[in-house]
Amino acid sequence: MISKNILSAAIANQRQQYEKSQTYPRACLAEMQFPVFDFVQIVTGIRRCGKSTLSWQVMQNYGEQSLYVKFDVPSLYGFDFSDFRVLDSIIEELGVRSLFLDEIQIVNGWETYVLGKLDSGYSVVVTGSNATMLSKELGTRLTGRHLDKTLYPFSYSEYLGFTRQKVGAYSLKKYMLDGGFPEYLKKKEPSILEQLVDDILYRDIVVRYNIRSVLPLQRLALYLMSNVGNLISANSAKVVAGLKASQTVADYCSYMEDSYLFAFVPKFSYSYKIQQLNPRKVYCVDLGLQNVVSPTFTQDVGHRLENLVYLHLLRQGKQIYYFSERQHECDFVACDRAVSELSLHIKPSSLVQVCAELTHENQEREYAGLLAAMEYFGQKSGVIVTMNEEDVVQVQDKRIEIVPAWKYVQ
Repeated sequence: MISKNILSAAIANQRQQYEKSQTYPRACLAEMQFPVFDFVQIVTGIRRCGKSTLSWQVMQNYGEQSLYVKFDVPSLYGFDFSDFRVLDSIIEELGVRSLFLDEIQIVNGWETYVLGKLDSGYSVVVTGSNATMLSKELGTRLTGRHLDKTLYPFSYSEYLGFTRQKVGAYSLKKYMLDGGFPEYLKKKEPSILEQLVDDILYRDIVVRYNIRSVLPLQRLALYLMSNVGNLISANSAKVVAGLKASQTVADYCSYMEDSYLFAFVPKFSYSYKIQQLNPRKVYCVDLGLQNVVSPTFTQDVGHRLENLVYLHLLRQGKQIYYFSERQHECDFVACDRAVSELSLHIKPSSLVQVCAELTHENQEREYAGLLAAMEYFGQKSGVIVTMNEEDVVQVQDKRIEIVPAWKYVQ
């Protein structure tokens, strides 16, 4: 059991820590509704991407009648459901009506407590770094009572503001090397990102899922980092990782996706079965993270640019697929909602091909893949994102816009 003195000291120390720190305002801050008294607001995302900072920025914008508690700290290890009574006594003494509960998903039964606070007229914001842990609980007691937001490391636009650089090809290349984790951008110590990966693999996966040996998981993570933008084969991955079963590879990939380290993009199909049967493309949540773990920028700029565009579409809230039909491929089919057999009327909001540099050798192939996707979906326009080229090409009744990445991802 956590004593009141320990909990009060932890809350005071956390407030003092953030009050002293200088933070960069996140772009999504304006989108955060606050206070909301009928729904709990859920902010999820990878560790160290700024969820706690965003909570403090919301608090600063909306007054002092708020309480912030981060549960994933050493002084609060062992906090369990019964300790919420201690927290309630502190809330009552302070007279606050808005609660920010950071990494609360580590406390069993937290959703019952949050529901009780909503019913008592409190505004509640919850943050967490594991999608599955939250979704299981949201699917029980909090169904219909939550508003969800996913936070990512800095976008290119946020990176420009944070580092005080100008938009253009030079700063984009820097961003593709540095990525968007705030702490790393401040100190430029690779160990920060290396430790982040270790924390995710050990604390979020090995401990949580009782995995006996971490080495195959580490090998698999490195393999995925080295193959962003590529189709992933379970058979190849299990050989590299030293695993015996393809299902184990699938499980490990799922755990890393739930921790926001990687994302796996399916082939576009209105059939869910076809989506599941075909291999998926892998992307990393941050290019700086990928660069530190697998530094192959010069040799792999095309795939890293593809990863950049994927993250841009993801931040826009798109459902993303790749297109592959009759030996023609298009990198991204971006939709406003997920597609299935029940949504045959859904059409993509954009079709995007990514190519670092258009040359005589690759131009025909890149055009053909995009045009095939445009024909398949009945679209009249598509985009090719390059490092630094800009043009408009008309092919019969179809329009191809060639856009430099530094302009596209702003």
